Amino acid sequence: MSVTNVAPHVRSSGKFLQRPVIVLALCASVLAIGGYGFYWWQSGRFMQTTDDAYVGGNMSVVSTKVAGYISEIAVNDNARVKKGDLLIRIDDRDYRAALDKSQAEIAAQEAALENIAASRQLQLATISGAKAAVDAALAVTSKAAGDSRRYDSLANSAAISQQIKDNARADYHKAQADEAQARADYMAAQRQLAVLDAQEKQTQASLAQAHASANQDKLNLSYTQIKAPFDGVVGNRHIWMGSYVGSGTQLLSLVSSSGLWVDANFKENQLARMQPGQPVKIIADVLSGRTFHGRVSSLSPATGSQFSILPAENATGNFTKIVQRVPVRIELDNQDAELGLLRPGLSVEATVDESGKP
Repeated sequence: MSVTNVAPHVRSSGKFLQRPVIVLALCASVLAIGGYGFYWWQSGRFMQTTDDAYVGGNMSVVSTKVAGYISEIAVNDNARVKKGDLLIRIDDRDYRAALDKSQAEIAAQEAALENIAASRQLQLATISGAKAAVDAALAVTSKAAGDSRRYDSLANSAAISQQIKDNARADYHKAQADEAQARADYMAAQRQLAVLDAQEKQTQASLAQAHASANQDKLNLSYTQIKAPFDGVVGNRHIWMGSYVGSGTQLLSLVSSSGLWVDANFKENQLARMQPGQPVKIIADVLSGRTFHGRVSSLSPATGSQFSILPAENATGNFTKIVQRVPVRIELDNQDAELGLLRPGLSVEATVDESGKP
């Protein structure tokens, strides 16, 4: 009899003990659901998240502007450099020789100008002498003309012989010829001065051309020293000592050490309240325990598919609606934008807080 009475008592006690556990579980569930609902109402509904996001950064492919053999490689892969640091040097002997030739041409043209200037001064003296000869010839002609007229009068009155008259007329004609020759010499001297002036202009043009060639040769010589255009880290170096490179050959890549950003591709139904200036939290796979911060910088004017090489054409055939994504540029805060843990190309998860004020 006692055994049959104990079993129902044990079962009733177990049911009694299970009730508080169930009640507690229900209360915990209600609290959890309520807490999540409160969180969603307060902030969760304003959060837009995507894992289709990648770190971007300024990356330059360093190329050479002149051809030649590599004579020095001053950096290794993954080396940090400052703006202006030497990266690669090209053998510059040919370019130095070209510069020396241009500078010699400049010296030759300058000497030619000095020679022309001296010749011009000499020609001015020649012109002055020719002008004096014209004046002298003019005086002789004037005297001979007067003598000829006077002897003509005397010959008419039989005061002198015909021979004297003829001699005076001959002297007059000779004086006229000498005057004409003096005038011709004077004009020739003036024309020679014009020739010297033209030669001076031509030499000045040649000198300017020589200066231009020298400046280009100086540039080409400077191009043999390839320097870092900004602070960054060297990567993808694929040249070796002694290699010949042509103009435009890609030598290495340089990734900027600052100014990183994130390009996040959000679905079109996530963009209704998104605008520049809203705060963003970034979680990177490379360091999942750390949160990076930034702000929305801009939204793309079109979906990513519109910028593809072959945009989708939905006007023909069967249509399947696909949610489009719009690239959103996120500007990282100063410290987070430094090249360190984050590197261009890394995958991240971006969460935009649309409740934050821009």
